[in-house]
Amino acid sequence: MLEIKDLTVRYGAVTALHGVSLSVKAGEIVTLLGANGAGKTTTLRAISGLQRAVSGTVSFEGCDITRMPPHEIVRRGLGHVPEGRMIFANLTVVENLLMGAYLLGEAQAAEQRERVFQTFPRLQERQAQVAGTLSGGEQQMLAIGRALMGRPKCLLLDEPSLGIAPLLVRAIFEKIVEINHTQGITILLVEQNANLALAVAHRGCVLETGRVVLSDDSAALRANPQVKSAYLGG
Repeated sequence: MLEIKDLTVRYGAVTALHGVSLSVKAGEIVTLLGANGAGKTTTLRAISGLQRAVSGTVSFEGCDITRMPPHEIVRRGLGHVPEGRMIFANLTVVENLLMGAYLLGEAQAAEQRERVFQTFPRLQERQAQVAGTLSGGEQQMLAIGRALMGRPKCLLLDEPSLGIAPLLVRAIFEKIVEINHTQGITILLVEQNANLALAVAHRGCVLETGRVVLSDDSAALRANPQVKSAYLGG
């Protein structure tokens, strides 16, 4: 479904990605692991068109989307939940959700909103509340819900556990698995909690200084001594 080949991205004179290649099959959860500054967020931003690649290609469902503007990439069915959530703090929960439905008609948006409420009942309870007053976990639910409003086939999730209470982290990851299993949405996940990421992912890739240094199924990565030492606390 998603194929990245030899992707190179620079910020000025600094090269953030050095020929990164990875793939995500339809229906999979694939996680990107790596230390801060390894290039995980840059990879997601390059996929979704928010950061231009110097070279290499990004293909989605067989179509080259490397040079497409972000709104066209969303139209093709690729959603992005950014690091830090980036909700519209002064808008209500419902207004935030509608911002994610700009490609849909009114009836379709209402139908999709109900689906989001089924996935995240907390958002339905808080639908008239100003988003900036939600807890961190509720804001993360809203950020995911906003992306789901675009009816994505594939979802890019950037650090969904960041700054969230442990109890809500577990709940959000249960929802991520539910979204994958019951809605059939493919997921590329960047997550600081490597144990949790590998517990829900089918496969994983390890990035170091902008390069993929290891790629394997999750069970093999959890057993890998290098991965255990660097990312799993053992």
